[in-house]
Order: sequence, then structure tokens, then C-alpha cells
Amino acid sequence: MGNHKLRGKDLSKLGITEDKTRSMVIDITSKHYKRSTKNKILDKIEQVITKPETYKNCNIWGKLYNEITPDTEDNNTRYFDLNSNNTLFYTCGRELISSNAWQQMNLAMKLPISVKGALMPDAHQGYGLPVGGVLATNNAVIPFGVGMDIGCMMHLSVFEESDKFITRYKHQIKTTLKSDTFFGTGVINDITPDSCILDDERFYETDMLKRLKSKAAKQLGTSGSGNHFVEFGITKLSDDNMFDIPAGEYLSLLSHSGSRGLGADIASHYTEIAIETCVLPKGAKHLAWLDLNSQEGQEYWIAMNLAIDFAKASHTEIHRRISKSLGIKATKTVSSVHNLASREFIDNTSVIVHRKGATPAGKDDTGIIPGSMATPGYIVKGKGYTESLNSASHGAGRKMSRHAAKESISGSSMKSMLKANGVTLIGGSTEESPMAYKDITEVIKLQSKQVDILGEFNPKIVRMDKA
Repeated sequence: MGNHKLRGKDLSKLGITEDKTRSMVIDITSKHYKRSTKNKILDKIEQVITKPETYKNCNIWGKLYNEITPDTEDNNTRYFDLNSNNTLFYTCGRELISSNAWQQMNLAMKLPISVKGALMPDAHQGYGLPVGGVLATNNAVIPFGVGMDIGCMMHLSVFEESDKFITRYKHQIKTTLKSDTFFGTGVINDITPDSCILDDERFYETDMLKRLKSKAAKQLGTSGSGNHFVEFGITKLSDDNMFDIPAGEYLSLLSHSGSRGLGADIASHYTEIAIETCVLPKGAKHLAWLDLNSQEGQEYWIAMNLAIDFAKASHTEIHRRISKSLGIKATKTVSSVHNLASREFIDNTSVIVHRKGATPAGKDDTGIIPGSMATPGYIVKGKGYTESLNSASHGAGRKMSRHAAKESISGSSMKSMLKANGVTLIGGSTEESPMAYKDITEVIKLQSKQVDILGEFNPKIVRMDKA
């Protein structure tokens, strides 16, 4: 190998993350590929993990085959190799996307069920699909292609009140955001909202959903941790706006959250089933899918759509509660879900489109793409650009991991930035600092083929977890 030493991070990019498997690969290559370049070695490793059956009886790679291929047999289990030829996908803003996110999308395209893919400019590494990844499949759903927070979405209420309302009633707004919002993992709403979602018949479709109903009832109208928020700001509208109201600057309320514990439990349960019944090379195991003709596939589809509707009901409750407390009434609302799978037609073919952190942007679809707590968000209308699978980004996207942000961004520098932008923060942490995110204006400009801008939202009083 000469000076081309293979490292753990090189293997991570190929989806080899377990220490035992990494050590095995490094041991094999150090013994048998001493004169090869790193690139040739990595190409060979990729061949092995995408077509493991070819190396089953190989003297050199047979040991790795045994490691990455389970030897248990089950009548309901099917084993799949990856298609190394199917790797083309649309990429918007490649210069903004990390190599590990791009490699994840590249791996997803090799699934035998993959039809078409796209990667948004806000993309970063995730589990299964990268966040910002869009994948069309043939009659199959990947639970981790939707993600743990099923139905995570944006919801915007625009009020008749002008931008002066925030200055005049800042104290009341802060008090309301503190008292009438509930944040964090496992948090519950002390008062169970009166919502028809809790009477939804789908809660009785499976034993698991029956068990989850009580948890859902307690968490309806609550928000998650991390980058989830409820914030007041100003929406700027031009003369030509979708709300059919005069141009101007209006008081607005924007929230970001998903289906809470309901969605997380659904995702975990069906991902386990998918991994057990759809066996892929270990580097790709979180891309395991459920056939939509199977009972498990149908169960997940029902549960996923219930979780999406639950998330919508939660946002409705959050906005209702806050509006009532402040004595204001929304004149217009707009929302968009960015963690979902849906049946759509692409190139006249029926496919299942997975959007994991991507905003639907079909012809005339409306959506919201936020920036950060100190930068603008945008109300957009989709153009129906099929190359991007009728999708756009779901935000600015992280340029720095939460750990890196916590280690490198000081609280004082974040406070200075917020102050300079006239933003008041309740809760939050440096992990969600605006400096940890990509430039939203650059991200939006890159998507001119995908969306038109209808309005701009600027945050002013932000409520997040850890208050």
C-alpha cells in the first residue's frame, strides 16, 4: 500500500462502520494489496460489499463475505445484492454537500428497487437515506427512507396584525411561548387537546397502534428537541402573493416539529422487520424495505400516514393554543411535510417517492423552507421539476454537526449574532446556532428550477427546547 494507508473513515464512507468488520478489511488489504493504491483498494472493497455472493468462496475475501452475510435461514427472509450500475441521481448544489451524504445517496441508488434519486443542497449525513435525500422506488417503502420523525413539517400562520405587534406585545408573546409550548423528548401536554385525530379509526388497525394511542394523546400539541421550534416573526409579502392579501409585513407564527413518540416507535418497529426480512450487505442494512404488497408493508403505510396526520393535528393545536392566549386569529395558513413517502407518477410511472428532509415541490405545491433562528425562511411554490423528483430542500441544512457546533461555537458569539439580527431566543443551545447552518440565500438560489419564492419569513422571538 505504500503511503496510501487505509483508515476507518475511508471505510465509513462505504458504509462499513462496525469495528470488527473494519479491522477485518484493513487486515485483508494490508496482507494482500500492499502494492495497490488506496483508490483501487476502495474500489475492490465496494465490489465485495455490493456483490458479496461473487466472493463467497474467495480465498481472500470469503472471510468478509461470511461476516457481512447472515447465515440464518428464514422462510420470510430474502437476500439481496446491490446493483453497482444504478448510481446516477440528480444533485443540486454538489459543492455544498458533504462526501458522506453523497456516498449515502449513491449507496441508496444501488438498491434493486431504486428507480430514480435526487439530493438537495441542504443534504447531510443521516441514517438510511441522507437528510435531504429523495428516492423513488418500485412499490416498496423504506422506513429509514422516511426517518424516525415521520411527518416532520413546517406550519405557518399569518395574522392580520402588522409587524409592530411584536414590539408592542413582546413581553406577552414571550410569556405565551414559555407557558403554552411543550418541548423535549418524552414531554407531555398536561391538557389533552380536543382533536378528532384521537378518534381516527387507524389507531385500531394494529395492536401496536392501539398501544401507542395513549402516548399520542399525551404528546399531541408538543414539540421535539434539537432543531424543532415555535417562533414569532414577520412575513413579507409582495403584491403578487398566494394569500390574496395586500402587500406588506405581517405578524406570523412558524412551527417545526413532527409526530413525536408515535412516529419514532412506528419507524423503529418496522425498520426492525425490514432488516430481518430484507437482508442487504451490512453497510446498506438501514435501507431495508418493505414490499407494499406484503402485510407489513401495508401496516407501515397505514401507520406512517396516521403519524403524518397526527403531526399536522399537533401543529394545529400549537397554533390554536397560542393564538387564543394572545387573542389573535390567523387569516391564512400554509404547511408542508418534509419526512414522508407518497405514491406519485414520475415519467409516467407509478413509484413510491421517499422524502427524508425534502419539501414536496410539484407544480403549484406550496411549502416553507426555513433558514435558521437568525436568517430568513421562504414561502415557496413548486415548479414541478421532475429531475429533482418534484422536490426542494427542507431548510438551509447543517454545515457543522451538533457536536462540532457545541465544541466550536461559544454562547456569547451566538448571543451577539442574535442581537445583531434583532432575535430573542428562549431556550435553544449553540448546537442550533445560525453559524452551524449553510447560507440559506445560497441554498435557495440554487433551486431556481425547483421553486418560486412567494414570501419571506424573518424570525424575531424563537422558542426551542432547553429553556
